[in-house]
Amino acid sequence: MRVLGVDPGLTRCGLGVVDGAPGRAVLVEYGVVTTPATDDLGRRLVALEVAVEDWLDRHRPDAVAVERVFAQSNVRTVMGTAQAGAVAIVCAARRGLPVALHTPSEVKAAVTGSGRADKAQVGLMVTRLLRLTETPKPADAADALALALCHLWRGPVQARLAAAVMPR
Repeated sequence: MRVLGVDPGLTRCGLGVVDGAPGRAVLVEYGVVTTPATDDLGRRLVALEVAVEDWLDRHRPDAVAVERVFAQSNVRTVMGTAQAGAVAIVCAARRGLPVALHTPSEVKAAVTGSGRADKAQVGLMVTRLLRLTETPKPADAADALALALCHLWRGPVQARLAAAVMPR
């Protein structure tokens, strides 16, 4: 299975593609899309859409995993994160790709074993799990890879469990 992980943000949006299955994974590519804070919101969202579409064209993922927006005190940051995440969701939905939303604590637990891990711990474990020589930088890229890994290892299992308990 190939998963595109998206760590949404208007200023920095992390993208990471991983191939694998539960228990094993291989890095395909990672990067960060940036948009200037001085640009108009519409221009920034279009730039993110163009970038996500390019990644979808080049990598042809089987699924897209996006970080679920969580509440925090800075409403402006939450709004930008939600808007950037929505762009990725729409791009994937337009292609009929399944989209999964994973919470930050779920992603941290999947890659480190602790839902309270810090960014450095997530980066270190992404580096180890993908057998890289250095930690992906910036942290948004490592977070996107962590999202993809989380979905590889937890997404399919959760989908099978939900299908097993849902009446038809």
